[in-house]
Amino acid sequence: MTADMVIVGNGALGLSVAVETALRDRSLRIVVVGPDARPGSASVAAGAMLNCYAEVTTRTGEHPASRAKFALAREAARLWPGWLERLAEAARDVAVPVGSSRGTLVVLGARSTGDGLGSMRAIRAAAEEHGEPFQDVDPYDIGAWEAEAGDQPVDALYLENEGAIDARRVLASLEAAASGLGVRHVTGEVTSLVTAKDAVTGVRLSSGATLPAGAVVLAAGAASGRLIEQLPRGTVQPMLNGTGVALETQRVRGEAVPYVVRTPTLVGGCGLHAVPLGDGVEYLGATNHVYFDAPAGPRLGIVQALLSGYIAQFDRNIAFSAVRRWHYGLRPVTLDTFPLLGRAPMPRLFFATGTYRDGFHCAPAIARHLAGLLTAGAAPEHDPYAVFAPGRKPIETMTADDAAERFAQMALLIAVERGMRLPYIFGTEPIAAACRQKALECVERLGVPVALAPEILGAVSEADTNRVQHVADYLNAVAARA
Repeated sequence: MTADMVIVGNGALGLSVAVETALRDRSLRIVVVGPDARPGSASVAAGAMLNCYAEVTTRTGEHPASRAKFALAREAARLWPGWLERLAEAARDVAVPVGSSRGTLVVLGARSTGDGLGSMRAIRAAAEEHGEPFQDVDPYDIGAWEAEAGDQPVDALYLENEGAIDARRVLASLEAAASGLGVRHVTGEVTSLVTAKDAVTGVRLSSGATLPAGAVVLAAGAASGRLIEQLPRGTVQPMLNGTGVALETQRVRGEAVPYVVRTPTLVGGCGLHAVPLGDGVEYLGATNHVYFDAPAGPRLGIVQALLSGYIAQFDRNIAFSAVRRWHYGLRPVTLDTFPLLGRAPMPRLFFATGTYRDGFHCAPAIARHLAGLLTAGAAPEHDPYAVFAPGRKPIETMTADDAAERFAQMALLIAVERGMRLPYIFGTEPIAAACRQKALECVERLGVPVALAPEILGAVSEADTNRVQHVADYLNAVAARA
């Protein structure tokens, strides 16, 4: 079998690219490769919040790449209603109802640090700038939820146009649409890229079979990292694993959330959210810990912190809820935390991954962008996402000292939220100083001056020598190329 296009990955992004491309050119022979069970898939585990403004932080507008990422999220929010209609039409006779909830309440807990306050201000400012409707909410009159004493919200706002969607049903709808459009699915995993004369000519499967293709799209989420490592050193930056754990619960006492309830996104990508799934079922997520090599499952301490955070900051009645199901997925996180979108330096290879926490939400916009490249044959004259080209040098949005300071902020934020209290005669500066020094030591381990996000520095601090050397070799190769 020979394909015009092989898409590596059968999650939300891979299937969305396949469907959008097939809708544009029905003559193309498109094959999607991925395991049926999707182990470690972020799409399967996602709470699937369709949040754009609720994700804004003080860092959203500080760098052109951050602003481009926010523009991508806004474009996706605009496309979602029409995208669901197109999926339903493409699915033909296979009806897949896609449940959704509208509205997002962002709450700031009493233990939050200045970073949380800054994010709340940034959300309001961004909404006002772009004309997005929101309402300020009295944090002391939210409703029936009962936060623990001392952890009650001190600020809240409601975004009426944002909400969530059932990720599992969206995947089923994408599968039905792809099938209706003649897209073929090959069950299995891609173990390597096939190349000839420095161009990608296909993929090799775990079965040993080779699948020739005119173009290959890497959209396998965190699993794309294994294929990136096979490219010539310095071609594309390494991929890390952002681990997230969540659970579905059935209400026993109190009222389930009627819409998404969440905390603002804090330094290090931390936060809590509760998503209504109907009939008293809630999705409680999510954690964010980045590793070079992901553990087989969530760490016990992380799960404990997740559950205690909900009970304390949202509703102590959650402690009585029955656990129905656990979710655990791996988010694709690049070294600079920005996505890999578009044409790779190697001919006939394309990327749609590295989306961190935004892949599901941004799927319609990313699919449209990739489908345009795949069917038009050339990049648009004014590519709004050129900053995310896979072959770029890692984007640095801050100095190394700023990165160390944010690492210290992240550590203190986690410590305070988890109950750290110091006697009044002591301040937090000695702790912050130790964390700054740890961050600078991480950069020293790499041997290359580079400003990395706090969660990436955390991954470096836990990585073994081989992994650190792999990143250092990449950075040196990029420096030599420049």
